Amino acid sequence: MHRLKTRPQFQAAMAGGTVSRTAHFALHRLVLDADGSTVAIQATGVPVTVAPTGPGSLPSTQGPQALFAVQGVWLGAMVPKRWARRAVTRNAIKRQIYTVGATFEARLPQAAHVVRLRTAFDRKQFVSATSDQLKQAVRAELLQLFGYAARRSAGAMVPPTSLAASEAVAP
Repeated sequence: MHRLKTRPQFQAAMAGGTVSRTAHFALHRLVLDADGSTVAIQATGVPVTVAPTGPGSLPSTQGPQALFAVQGVWLGAMVPKRWARRAVTRNAIKRQIYTVGATFEARLPQAAHVVRLRTAFDRKQFVSATSDQLKQAVRAELLQLFGYAARRSAGAMVPPTSLAASEAVAP
């Protein structure tokens, strides 16, 4: 599994759209084609080539292919200070994200993924910055997040005719 490192990589992956959410996390995905280009699926179902925008993004002559030159699963973690004030907590959450992401690597599609912490864990419930209870809560939520994303990507690989046939048989 490759890690996202640059701002344009994170921007491009987040532009791909949200795949799954839990109470504290959101998973964004940008599907990578076999030729190295990046494709986002709009809500209408139409694939669109995506190039990152904003400060620090690559010039248009290089394009998104330069961002993800190596094929495979890419993963990045965004844990803002706004939602996890202590550096110890942010690092513990990032370690959990990368560990759980590595266990789901085989089930995830060839894409760039970003896991983003979108709300804080209650400091009254989790007093210590690296308590076992916090680590277990984060891990359980990440398993749920990646599990849903893996099921969703597996469902997308099933041809529509087989999916319709399986729904017709189910009561």
